[in-house]
Amino acid sequence: MKIALMMENSQAAKNAAVLNELKTVVEPMGHTAYNVGMSDEQDHHLTYIHLGIMASLLLNARAVDFVVAGCGTGQGALMSLNIHPGVVCGYCLDPSDAFLFNQINNGNALSLAFAKGYGWGAELNVRYIFEKAFTGERGQGYPLERAEPQQRNAGILNEVKAAVVKEGYLDAMRAIDQELVKTAVGGARFQACFFENCQVPEIAAYVRSLLD
Repeated sequence: MKIALMMENSQAAKNAAVLNELKTVVEPMGHTAYNVGMSDEQDHHLTYIHLGIMASLLLNARAVDFVVAGCGTGQGALMSLNIHPGVVCGYCLDPSDAFLFNQINNGNALSLAFAKGYGWGAELNVRYIFEKAFTGERGQGYPLERAEPQQRNAGILNEVKAAVVKEGYLDAMRAIDQELVKTAVGGARFQACFFENCQVPEIAAYVRSLLD
């Protein structure tokens, strides 16, 4: 699994600590972690709005399989990611949230709160969240006797979201303020992850046109 971590400006100072916990958990599992957002407060400036655009491009281009995002409360990033087609983001404050999202909702992104409640032992909470998010087979249901309706409803939700977004994906991206999109794709680490792994040539060509 390819996992992208993206941090925005208000919480960029915590990026190194969060990235370390992510790698500690997922690399022994054989997963690859990409740090595509801000690495510190002087890095390429991003807001949670940019994180939604970045997650959308990475997931719809199948450049990564999962996105870990967040902001101070986690709410802004949650909303920003979930407005995009092909992105199913959960809200995660503790390891049980990660486990239940993994098993019941089986989405492809998580939004964490990196300021609210981020106190003593915060790095342990982040580590345990990642353990529950990425360990074991996903979408098995919880409790197990509820697995079948949960799996069915998760699929229906994805169908409803796809139906609501009536425009083609790139038409929808072009309808966004293109300066926002240019900023979102302007980081060197994002570009490296995206172009190395992108499986949809049309989306790659769109991103290249912004950079040119």
